[in-house]
Amino acid sequence: MSSDLFQPPVRLGRRTPTKLKAAICGLALIAALSMPAAASAATAAGTANAGVEATTAEAVLAANAAAAKKKVPTLGYSTQTLRSVSIQFQYQQTGYWCGPAATRMALSARMSSPPSQQQLANELPTTTNGTDWIGQVTRVLNNRLNTGYYETKEMPNDPPTQAQRNLLWYDIQYDIDRGYAIVANIVAPANNHPPGYPNYTIWHYFTVIGYDTSDSTVLIADPAGFGPATYWLTFNQLATLIPPKGYSA
Repeated sequence: MSSDLFQPPVRLGRRTPTKLKAAICGLALIAALSMPAAASAATAAGTANAGVEATTAEAVLAANAAAAKKKVPTLGYSTQTLRSVSIQFQYQQTGYWCGPAATRMALSARMSSPPSQQQLANELPTTTNGTDWIGQVTRVLNNRLNTGYYETKEMPNDPPTQAQRNLLWYDIQYDIDRGYAIVANIVAPANNHPPGYPNYTIWHYFTVIGYDTSDSTVLIADPAGFGPATYWLTFNQLATLIPPKGYSA
């Protein structure tokens, strides 16, 4: 089946983000006799590291599960730590229109009568193979809002660099605070799924519509219909879902 949810990866170009410029932030073995001891030390260290990694993996899974159970606020509701934008939610109307659906939801944060998914599919353009590149979404968002606000942010590194993570968190807060939603192009393998996703790799678009700094979570509007229409993810999970794709912010 050919669709946005099942399309093969697309090679992406790179653009320099302009909203924020992130700051860029031996021993020799000299005796053969020391090697067994060194090897034993390395084995012990490796075993200890494996234990730490297992504990970390368990903590990540626990945090993801807790975020998925978190109550979704009324859209547009804000507190000192939590902010969200109001959107018109729609499920995607075909198996390959997640790009148009996510774009429409982002537009609805800024306009009362956004175009139909069909119209946006024509403009992106989206085919039965899906929407090839997040830059197509950026172009349509700017054209429809008559602005140059949105930029294409590539995340080619998997896992993302710290600079890419910092920029993503900055963009989420910057945009939501100003009433703009973010569209993200994701690749979700079976071992790293949002709530309700089937047990295989999913290529997809969804919309980021809120954040909570108290627990570093992000609010997602997901047109797929695999699970809830809106749900929370940890920021860490979102940051691992986007590579090697990108987002419009």
